Amino acid sequence: MLSLRPVLVLALLATPAAAQETASGAAIRSAITGNTVTGSMSASGAYTEFYAADGAIKGKDYSGNWSIDGNKMCFAYGTDPTTCWAVQISGDQLTWVGDGGPEGSGTIRAGNPNGY
Repeated sequence: MLSLRPVLVLALLATPAAAQETASGAAIRSAITGNTVTGSMSASGAYTEFYAADGAIKGKDYSGNWSIDGNKMCFAYGTDPTTCWAVQISGDQLTWVGDGGPEGSGTIRAGNPNGY
């Protein structure tokens, strides 16, 4: 009698894990507004930013603006073009997701602990 157990194990190993879904615009706004995110982006490195309720971004020695466009969070800094990211949120952890997949991550911290 042929055992299916090894075939089943191989099939499960070959199946990719379900990708975490991205957050809705409302969920992003709820998690971000009035809070600080500290993390790292693959293209630009470490960051710590406070996201004010009025759409202002405050970081050490710089500022910008944030907004929600559909189910993405958008960022505008000075004359740089606005960039938008989908966001995966799990508790106080988030992942910034671009067209090619994850581009950065961070930890949500309550309020503005750095006083930006």
